[in-house]
Amino acid sequence: MMNLAALVPPLFDLCREAGELICEHYHAPSADQYEAKGDDSPLTLADIASHHCLEAGLAALAPDIPILSEESPPEAVARRREWSSLWLVDPLDGTKEFLGRTGEFTINIALVHDGAPVLGVIYVPLEAVAYVGVPGEFARRYGPEDEVNDIATRALVAGEPMRVLASRRHKGERLGACLAWLERHWGELARDNSGSALKFCHLAEGRGDFYPRYAPCCEWDTAAGQALLEAAGGALVGLDGLPLRYNARDTLLSEPFLAVGDAGHALWPQLLQEA
Repeated sequence: MMNLAALVPPLFDLCREAGELICEHYHAPSADQYEAKGDDSPLTLADIASHHCLEAGLAALAPDIPILSEESPPEAVARRREWSSLWLVDPLDGTKEFLGRTGEFTINIALVHDGAPVLGVIYVPLEAVAYVGVPGEFARRYGPEDEVNDIATRALVAGEPMRVLASRRHKGERLGACLAWLERHWGELARDNSGSALKFCHLAEGRGDFYPRYAPCCEWDTAAGQALLEAAGGALVGLDGLPLRYNARDTLLSEPFLAVGDAGHALWPQLLQEA
């Protein structure tokens, strides 16, 4: 495996380039125009511009590593199971937030090796900020003025509210049952609604405690966040309690998962028994 830390500066530069393209579209009069893909999810000009920018940049950075993006053609999807290593990319995570003008959208890039995310970058275009995690090595926040700060998850403290991160767009019986269980077994919950992979960033830098997801999403939605969260001291696990694996199944849909900041707390195994 290559020197992962050495990849961070060029990845940050690449994300800034793609982020500038996204922002140009976000501030353009045509920002609300889109077409529906086969699964009825929206596709904007910003998605396409970011995809082409990232695809070219990653190919130049690491020519031997194939790229699987949300906007990749069907032939790439068909071949992906042949790849032991790959870039897993969402050029614009939170397209509905982009269209809704909330500003809560990101670029997600993960390097996956043998099913595990070994590097994750989540870039916030409107802030020019990148969150980067290499599990076992470091988790950092890179700011627009080249400032770099180590980040870490926070511990749950008995008697204090648990901050739950969830998308305002995703509800449902399973999520409701999960939150009701936590209220009974933990106590007060503070709800923080936010879109896209920003929830992983907030967990990783200690601004939240728990992110449950039962609604469908895809592997490029979670891989970078999992690497970041694991690097910062947290965990992202399926309902079996095991870390999610990537490019290992016939489907690109991710399993339901629980993302936690205080990974060693005894509350989570109890919750998984109920999930």
